[in-house]
Amino acid sequence: MTDATEPALPAESLPTPKNESILQFLMSPKVDRMIAIIAIAPFMYTTYVRFREGALNIPRVSAIIMSFLLIATMVVRRAPQRVTPNPWYWLLAFVATYGTLGPTLFSQRGIPLTPSWVSNTVALLALAIIVYARMSLGKNIGFVPAQRELVTWGAYGYVRHPIYTGIFVGYTGLMMRAFSPLNLAMVLAVSALFMIKSFVEENFLKSDPQYAAYMQKVRYRWFPGIA
Repeated sequence: MTDATEPALPAESLPTPKNESILQFLMSPKVDRMIAIIAIAPFMYTTYVRFREGALNIPRVSAIIMSFLLIATMVVRRAPQRVTPNPWYWLLAFVATYGTLGPTLFSQRGIPLTPSWVSNTVALLALAIIVYARMSLGKNIGFVPAQRELVTWGAYGYVRHPIYTGIFVGYTGLMMRAFSPLNLAMVLAVSALFMIKSFVEENFLKSDPQYAAYMQKVRYRWFPGIA
């Protein structure tokens, strides 16, 4: 998308001159790349923790691959054309994103609700969805609502937030193999945050006519034909 396609924003959503200069600084390619590297540092740590713990199984290997994909795509991501100036949107983005570390670091052993082959299958399905979604998204990844290149192909031709779909499916697998009240509470809290984040991102992006048209074309957020 080029500047010529950028819509005029409502007056109340326009950043102040001071905020605008800050956003321009944050959107510069070098600064954006530095922010990306800093932002993924906690995920590098959790990946190291998984390796250190050893005892690799299908769900753990799947989680490691997902972490590597996140790290790789964040490092090479495309600088944004537009970033939300709303500080609450920034707070939500980081709380939701780093909230995913909760089940990774603090989940309990729990009790299995299904045979291991069932939870393993769900873990592999979650991995397949996230790999497909991240490959479709390419260099257009970010934590905070921002406008980069509009992606309408691959996984994004079926739902508008396929990475979140993979997260939800992965958490379903976690509950199948390690159910406990604490694990369930963490999973529900993080899932709710990502659902809210979906609406927030769309509220920011739909001021672009191309994204608004995309929302009309791809009507489901997370699961085709369901939600």
